[in-house]
Amino acid sequence: MSRLILFNKPYGVLSQFTPEAGHRCLAEFIPIPGVYAAGRLDTDSEGLLALTDDGSLQKRIADPQHKLPKTYWAQVEGEPTDADLERLRQGVDLGEFVTQSCEVARIEEPAALWLRDPPIRQRKHIPTAWLEIVLREGKNRQVRRMTAKVGYPTLRLVRAAIGPMSLAGLQPGQWREVEATID
Repeated sequence: MSRLILFNKPYGVLSQFTPEAGHRCLAEFIPIPGVYAAGRLDTDSEGLLALTDDGSLQKRIADPQHKLPKTYWAQVEGEPTDADLERLRQGVDLGEFVTQSCEVARIEEPAALWLRDPPIRQRKHIPTAWLEIVLREGKNRQVRRMTAKVGYPTLRLVRAAIGPMSLAGLQPGQWREVEATID
């Protein structure tokens, strides 16, 4: 039977089992041999990372051709207008590609969110806002690049869900094994 591990990746941790200069890696948290990340999260992003020992399940989770939605909470610098949110929804030209349309909504800071270590920078006179962004593609640093392109740099990025899998009940550095079924 396939194994599926849900892990709440802390800030500063690599999405791989091999350490690199000055960064923590998955091996520090997950003592299960033979599982590999299904997709990636940048070192400076936090949240849900799925790991499995099943190559076809790994592809089903990570490959954009399967259109599995990935939900992100992004804290951005500034307060995006409705027009800015619509620009994000319609797709943003990032130079080498235009992002697909996506779902974007303003949200309150998520109640279950933990304090980040280290904390994000705070500027007294510049407000921040939280957005929930649901993508069905996953290009390199896509959310950060999208929000910056419309004038609102991402200060903190948390992946909250991958399809039906969510962070619910997991604190940073915690993991749990779940039934390996993805619709």
